[in-house]
Amino acid sequence: MTEKKLMFSNKDLCRLILPMIMEQMLAVLVGLADTIMVACVGEEAVASVSLVDNINILLIGVFAALATGGAVVAGQFLGHGDGGKACKAGEQLIIFMAGFSLVIMLLLYACKWFVLHMVFGEIEPQVMEYADTYLMIVTASIPFMALYNCGAALFRVQGNSMISMLVSILMNAVNVVGNAILILGFHCGVEGVAIPTLVSRMVAAVIIIILLCRQSLVIHLSRPFRFRPDWNMIRRILQIGIPNGVENSMFQLGKLVLLSLISSFGTVAITANAVSNSVAAFAILPGQSIGMALVTVVSQCVGAGDYKQVRYYTKKLHIVTYAAMALTNAIIIAVIPLISLAYQLSEETAVMTAQILLFHSICAIVIWPLSFTLPNTLRAASDAKYTMMVSLLSMWFCRIVLGFLFGKYMGMGLFGVWVAMIFDWVVRSIFFMVRYLHGKWEQRGIFTAL
Repeated sequence: MTEKKLMFSNKDLCRLILPMIMEQMLAVLVGLADTIMVACVGEEAVASVSLVDNINILLIGVFAALATGGAVVAGQFLGHGDGGKACKAGEQLIIFMAGFSLVIMLLLYACKWFVLHMVFGEIEPQVMEYADTYLMIVTASIPFMALYNCGAALFRVQGNSMISMLVSILMNAVNVVGNAILILGFHCGVEGVAIPTLVSRMVAAVIIIILLCRQSLVIHLSRPFRFRPDWNMIRRILQIGIPNGVENSMFQLGKLVLLSLISSFGTVAITANAVSNSVAAFAILPGQSIGMALVTVVSQCVGAGDYKQVRYYTKKLHIVTYAAMALTNAIIIAVIPLISLAYQLSEETAVMTAQILLFHSICAIVIWPLSFTLPNTLRAASDAKYTMMVSLLSMWFCRIVLGFLFGKYMGMGLFGVWVAMIFDWVVRSIFFMVRYLHGKWEQRGIFTAL
């Protein structure tokens, strides 16, 4: 396949992927900086922020999944040559997400006691107090977080990932500076992390929505913007977004179930898990970024009805993913001793964290791309129901059941929970590879499935 016949040249792919990697890297580094700064308050503060952030990660996953549904529909319309309907898909995504996120915010406030006492399980009083404070503040940022995810997804699907990167830089700069001022300057507790998070998300959401109003964009919001739901278009978006959202939310809910188990192992295990999760986010960063690029590329190829290019780009971007994952995780393995020093971990916590990070990095190089990058091809081709079913069954029967088996009943503790996670990866890889090679997903595009 020659360069002239391709929908995306190597230069196009670089313009799409590199800003995404920078954006994701910045977000992860800011997360690491947040955790390091809150470590000045104590290990209890690190544990509490980690617990509540699992709720945030769950919601971000849901919003990102729904935004991906909108982006896939818009991208397929672009590939089909219908820019007007692509814009309409973007508008309906914004309308739906605004209402949905407000409902989620109100529900979380109403269910605060249940989250703190039932979901998190039995935790130390100081950890509970910090978690309560942090949850109350960051919950107010939920609608802004949702709108930012929508805007970022719409910019990426039209190949303009530079805008989402620049907005992310501003958002994270506000977050870091705010943390430094409140924690290091005014010696605040967990509120010193929570308040800048709220403000930064507000700033990012307002800016990215304003930018989407530029009429020169391929996908833009109309002026004046009319809050008028088109349920047929929303249905198209949700046919992809709901399975994707259920998959992501159940994935995070499963992690919350395991958190109750991890909490029973004590503060050392909670802290080691928090630090390991922060570093592990950096370990899978290249795969996540390239996976998002794959959604943009594949959705437009599917809209154009060119499945030969879908397979070409899937293979090409997986080769890039493996190379990038190998480099990233090799660096992590080399700096594991420095990570323990940066987080000011106790000796017991440092040993546990090092063991987990070494194991995770090796497995991430070998298994992760097939588990999480490959299904993006299926989702972008509207085969989201299959990826949802595989992910749910693998999550609950491998990660949850084996997590309790290894961690609690076989006495492996926190490390056993992480071993169960790798079993989950292996099962996902097998099923996604079989589906991809079989080719049934090629009949799932919105122009054939609806």
